[in-house]
Amino acid sequence: MLKTLRRIIQEVSHAQDFKEALDIMVKRVAKALGTPACSIFLLDRRRGEYVLVATKGLNPQAVGKIRIPINQGLVGLVGEREEPINIDDATKHPRFLSVPEAHEEPYKAFLGTPITYHRQVMGVLIVQQQDPRRYDESEEAFLVTLAAQMAAVIAHAEAIGSVAKLFDGREEKNLNTFSGIPSTVGVGIGTGVVVYPLMDLAAVPDRQPNDIDAEIRLLEAALASGREDFRALGERLYPNLPLEERALFDVYQRMLDTADLGAEIVRAIRRGNWAQGALREVIQAHVMRLENLDNEYLRERAVDIKSLGHRVLGYLQSNDRALPHYAEKTILIGEELTASDIAEVPDGCLAGVISAHGSSSSHVAILARAMGVPTIMGVSEIPIYELQGKEIIVDGYYGQIYVSPTRDLREEFQRLSQEEHELTASLEAFRDTPAQTKDGNRISLMANTGLGADVSLSLVAGAEGVGLYRTETPFLVRDRFPSGEEQRVIYRQLLASFAPRPVTMRTLDIGGDKSLPYFPLQEENPFLGWRGIRITLDHPEIFFTQVRAMMRASLNYNNLRIMLPMVTDVGEVDEAMRLLKRAYADVRTEGFDIQMPEIGVMVEVPSAVYQARAIAKRVDFLSVGSNDLTQYLLAVDRNNSRVANLFDSLHPAVLRALLQVVECGHQEGKHVSICGEMAGDPVAVMLLVAMEFDSLSMSASSLSRMKWVARHFTKTKACELLQDVLRMESAVMIRCHMELALEKAGLGGLIRAGKR
Repeated sequence: MLKTLRRIIQEVSHAQDFKEALDIMVKRVAKALGTPACSIFLLDRRRGEYVLVATKGLNPQAVGKIRIPINQGLVGLVGEREEPINIDDATKHPRFLSVPEAHEEPYKAFLGTPITYHRQVMGVLIVQQQDPRRYDESEEAFLVTLAAQMAAVIAHAEAIGSVAKLFDGREEKNLNTFSGIPSTVGVGIGTGVVVYPLMDLAAVPDRQPNDIDAEIRLLEAALASGREDFRALGERLYPNLPLEERALFDVYQRMLDTADLGAEIVRAIRRGNWAQGALREVIQAHVMRLENLDNEYLRERAVDIKSLGHRVLGYLQSNDRALPHYAEKTILIGEELTASDIAEVPDGCLAGVISAHGSSSSHVAILARAMGVPTIMGVSEIPIYELQGKEIIVDGYYGQIYVSPTRDLREEFQRLSQEEHELTASLEAFRDTPAQTKDGNRISLMANTGLGADVSLSLVAGAEGVGLYRTETPFLVRDRFPSGEEQRVIYRQLLASFAPRPVTMRTLDIGGDKSLPYFPLQEENPFLGWRGIRITLDHPEIFFTQVRAMMRASLNYNNLRIMLPMVTDVGEVDEAMRLLKRAYADVRTEGFDIQMPEIGVMVEVPSAVYQARAIAKRVDFLSVGSNDLTQYLLAVDRNNSRVANLFDSLHPAVLRALLQVVECGHQEGKHVSICGEMAGDPVAVMLLVAMEFDSLSMSASSLSRMKWVARHFTKTKACELLQDVLRMESAVMIRCHMELALEKAGLGGLIRAGKR
């Protein structure tokens, strides 16, 4: 059966259009099961009816005409129960519905299974036979498996309008809606500009060079042109900000150096391949190695390597690289967008970003977020190459994309966009005001940083310090471990920028979805593997170099706090404290007259929640990492589009875990903070205030919004809301309750597009 299943799916994937795919499906299934009738009904949600869209064995003239209400017939019953129904004589079942146009009178045996995609029933697949009998278990299993495979095909067809065409005989050209993972909030309205691959590197053949030296000269010229591209892009990107966020383009330049990738390609040329073939050979080897690793960060590096290869190939094949024609308001769209794709859009023209692949932690998402451009990632069902020149609306709040919107929808989003700008402008008034509730309770708001751009934005937004500095960023954008002096310079700039306000630096947190290209980690389950404090305790030389650099950087400022990530056991804390005290003694011996920095632990795994009080006895502060804590408590990868909808920090289990951490920390008289997306979520902030977190740390763009929320509530009201939600049993109920509270307070513009 497995071979048959694969053969059917392969035939369907090569069909010319959706209608042909459905016809192939019913014919092949009927043949595979030796049954005379197989039919597919798809759900028309607008009318609440199942529509016959393909059949083998029923009346072919009835296709598109037979419509069964969702609460009627055996087809409707399969959809209602969302499970297979296997009946030996369908005509005797109380839900049997006679449809004369179907010409199904000869058939008795009935087996139907739902076609389900992301928990939504999209249709029903049925087989029928003349003799009364129940289909056996293997036949039922085959049909269920095939329906699961069909679901993705049908979801894609629905997304591009092919299903609507079957229902109505026409395509819905006015409006197509797609969904993805929201990465940067905001509304973007503009014209789709599709970024096509520069060249097909995979299509380049091997060829014996006539003149090896000439091929090497061609390669060196192409590499030099590529390096110049990235130098110019780095210079143009963020011209008024520190250099840190441009470091990625410095890495690209170094990779294209003749001593790096260039040297490998030259060796391939000398082995007997022309420049283009040698380039393909080297790039594909790197890409294949990286793509086969079970690690998101390394897979994203594979995209970068391919981008570099395509750029160099473009120069080898032609002296002129044709850039897209950018619209005045460009919605940039691509299969795998890169940071250089973003940087090439002229200043002031980028209105939104849509990427079919990638997550909110990819390079392109980080850059777009730093630029404040509404961004949606992981839109896997979108027909990329049909969107060139189309009018598009990007709703970064809900991860929704509207293609060729109606006039009413366009006008509505234009109004919402204008209100959003007005709201942002009005929030500027809160920049220098404290975050304080209506009854006088002060809330300490800190900033999360990682890129140099964040530092400037945080200072402008009025952050009271840095609650989380992700020190892995300088490691990720280099091709080697940064030296102690390089780290000291970076850390000192940050400490100086915020002095005398505190700066909390998290020690190197790699592993999971973050891996260094020069320190690869290959694990079957990286999120439960060698990561965070586990790596740095196993490599004390890395730990010592980093914490000494931090301590040296704090000279004369003494505003440094050090935080340990991914702690799961008090033994790890004890060992880290021993190393930190030794590092402090070493730095003092070197003549640095500094204070011992406060040491804290990041609570982000369930074991740390249950050991929070024991950990608090050993350190100066606790900080909850809400993103990872939610991920581990709910067993949900928030970057996986299949389960991202299950990721919600307002889940009752998460809220109770947060309460426990705060109580344990305060019982030991220690400061307890929270960082991550939850701290900057307007829906969650008053619950965190009621829990009595001592400080909240968030992205700089969220600071003024959180101040605005605080100034509209009393601490008493926040505590009432907390007691309300603690009695609720689902994240959906809790989120709806808190959103309603914001709406009643006139703060609806913080959770959706618009002002009120």
